[in-house]
Amino acid sequence: MSHLLERITIDPQICHGKPVIRGLRYPVEMLLELMSSGMTIDEILADYEDLEREDLLAALAFATRLSQVKRIETVTV
Repeated sequence: MSHLLERITIDPQICHGKPVIRGLRYPVEMLLELMSSGMTIDEILADYEDLEREDLLAALAFATRLSQVKRIETVTV
């Protein structure tokens, strides 16, 4: 999984510091939204030709890492 996570870059000069794929200005968030909306990996790759299958797997790996928390607490405002 760590080799996939190397594809995720964070740079304050690119997309306001959001995690992106290989500095290409494709936010991880957007790719996760596409996949969660039901688009297949092949459909996404057809629409975004400069992405690679490993990039989408990296987005999923990144989301997996973010969800690995010990506990979640609610915050009241």
